[in-house]
Amino acid sequence: MDVNRVNPFVDSFNSVMPQLGFNNMQIGKLSVKNREVTGSGVLIVLGIVGDIRGNVVYMLNTEDAMKIASIMMMGEPVEEFDDMAGSALSELTNMLTATAATYFSNLGIRIDISTPTLLQGKNVSAKMASDQILCVELLADGLPVELNLAFEN
Repeated sequence: MDVNRVNPFVDSFNSVMPQLGFNNMQIGKLSVKNREVTGSGVLIVLGIVGDIRGNVVYMLNTEDAMKIASIMMMGEPVEEFDDMAGSALSELTNMLTATAATYFSNLGIRIDISTPTLLQGKNVSAKMASDQILCVELLADGLPVELNLAFEN
């Protein structure tokens, strides 16, 4: 996968998360998956169309999702992953992906994004159209957000 398709997402994470109250952003592990993203917790899927076509899947375990939602809601305790927490995480992924779209635009690549679709549960899986998925672990104050990118050729 072309690094020019990954960097806008990493740059977006490094730009957006500090605006929401996070201080330390890092890149963790990189891996490649085949066609399917599976995890337990929260998966948020966004489609990408335009000069690049594909999907972005953000994956978090439920506990970390609640911590991130709490920080986004100015420290309000999140005791369970309810509709409010889901809305906060969906908005976060919308902001991250929209900011990445702006970075793509700066490179002369036009893309549009779909609204986020939130999936929650144990062993939730999403099958992608691409045979290869790049997985990038992004950390905000030590809280991992798994970014899965699947683009059509």
